[in-house]
Amino acid sequence: MTGDLRDRALVLGCEIDRVRMTEAVALCRVAVEKQGFLQHMALNAAKIVSLRADSRLREAVAQSELVTADGQSVVWASRLLRDPLPERVAGIDLMEELFALAEREAYRVYLLGATDDTLGRAVERLLERHPALAIAGSHHGYFSEAESTVICERIKTAAPDVLFVAMSSPRKEHWLAQHGRALGVPVIMGVGGALDVTAGDVRRAPPRLQALGLEWAYRLLQEPRRLSRRYLVTNTRFILLVAGELLRRGLRGAARRGPPGTPPSAPRRSGPP
Repeated sequence: MTGDLRDRALVLGCEIDRVRMTEAVALCRVAVEKQGFLQHMALNAAKIVSLRADSRLREAVAQSELVTADGQSVVWASRLLRDPLPERVAGIDLMEELFALAEREAYRVYLLGATDDTLGRAVERLLERHPALAIAGSHHGYFSEAESTVICERIKTAAPDVLFVAMSSPRKEHWLAQHGRALGVPVIMGVGGALDVTAGDVRRAPPRLQALGLEWAYRLLQEPRRLSRRYLVTNTRFILLVAGELLRRGLRGAARRGPPGTPPSAPRRSGPP
């Protein structure tokens, strides 16, 4: 299905689909209706930094049918690098849109990830908001690779239309790269800690902070010990990567123009003199 997608922006070597939320939802709907295959990948600053040293993660991103900017910083970087993305399409927001779509269209969803307690609360809250949502099944995310075969069989037997995988990066990307396409599920997306938010265990930043690109800071205040290195180190590296790319482009442009006082190059002739 990759060939059916629109053009992509290139941000620090990562191709990201130039889509808005409505378009992302529509692509997922088409995949379910046609019983095709679409894997969604959400990219934030931390993941862009991580995949530079993780070839398996890099390959998983490259093979995904739909890749969107999960963080506002990625959108800003695309604009600074003059290959702009139209808006942020965060994984958790797309997940919520797909829950609503699944309820309207009677799609079946499967939830894989989080702890049993968190998963139970998430399912309870989901059914409060979407009473007609068909949950084909669920399983916690704390399983060994040796158990993957059994879990894959359970998912196949449940025959969901959409699979949400709520495990941490890069584990979920590695797991889906190995097993995702064999599950027979039309739409698959990794949602990280989104089910913790659904369950009420973690709060999302207010919309204004999200718009300012500060959702990471809000989460850091809630879980400083777990997230401090991830956010502070990777965010700094992301900024340096963007700055380095801007510097390289500036130097290339200066090299083409030549030293001060150099007359502009004559236009290249397209035919014989």
